[in-house]
Amino acid sequence: MTAADFVREMIAVGERLLLKLQRLPQSEPVEIVAFSVIVLFTATVLLLLLVACSCCCAHCCCPEQRGRKAQVRPVTPR
Repeated sequence: MTAADFVREMIAVGERLLLKLQRLPQSEPVEIVAFSVIVLFTATVLLLLLVACSCCCAHCCCPEQRGRKAQVRPVTPR
C-alpha cells in the first residue's frame, strides 16, 4: 500500500465516521449504544498506547538512579 492509497483510505474512513455521526440522532438506541461502545474501546486502546509509550520513554530517557549496593553477610547461629 502506497502513501497515497493510505491517505485516501484514511479520508474515506473519516468521511464514513462523519456520516455516521450526522445520522446518529435519528438512529435506534441499539445503534447508539453499539457506536458508543466502539468509540469507548478505541479511546481506551489509544489511551493505553499513550501510557505505554510514555512509560517506555520515561525509562529510556531517565534511567533510575541506583544507590550503593550493601553486601549481605551470613548470620552465625547462636
